[in-house]
Amino acid sequence: MITAIREVRRAKKLTLADVAALCRPPTTAQTIGRLETGTRTVSVGWLNRIADALGVTAADLVKLPDRADLPVAAILGAEGPHAPRHEQVVTPPLAAPDLVAILVETGTGDYRAGDEIWCRKLAPGAFGLALNRDVLIPRPAGRFVFGRLIGREAPASEGGKLHLLPLESGARQHVIADPPWIAMAVRLVRGL
Repeated sequence: MITAIREVRRAKKLTLADVAALCRPPTTAQTIGRLETGTRTVSVGWLNRIADALGVTAADLVKLPDRADLPVAAILGAEGPHAPRHEQVVTPPLAAPDLVAILVETGTGDYRAGDEIWCRKLAPGAFGLALNRDVLIPRPAGRFVFGRLIGREAPASEGGKLHLLPLESGARQHVIADPPWIAMAVRLVRGL
C-alpha cells in the first residue's frame, strides 16, 4: 500500500517522534519511520492510529494511483510569496493539470495562516478572465507576486503589462510586463 504519511507529517511540521508520541497507545519514532518508508507493512489498524495522531482521516493517508497531487507553487509569508524550499504538494479531492496551490504561512488580506489557495494557471491570452481576482504571478529567480489584478494593458493574445494591487494595506501597486502565465485564485481551503 502506498501511503502519504510522510507528506502529511511534514505538512503539519511534525517529527517522527511527535507522531509516535501522539499515537494511542504511543509508539516509537523508528516504527513510524518504517511505516512511512514502507519497510514495514501498514495495516488498517496502524493507518487509523497514525491518522488519529495527525488529525486527518485514514483515507487522507492512502495514495490512490488515479488521484493527482496539487504542486505548491508558492508559500505566502511575512515578506510576500516565495518558492517552497523543497517540493510540496497538497492533495485535493479532484485535481486538474492546470491547478497549483499557495500555502498561507502568515495571514495577509483576507487570508489566514494555514489556508490553502488553489489557483488555475492561465496562458497570456486568458489573463482578462482574472480581472478583479487574486492572482499569483511568477517572477525571475523563483520569486512571485500575489495580489488583486486590477488592470491589463495588452490585446487578448499577449500578456502585456499587468497592474496588481498587493493585499497589504498601504503597499504600492506592481506593474509586471509579459509574464509567461498567471494563476487565478479559484478555491480557498480553510481548516476548521
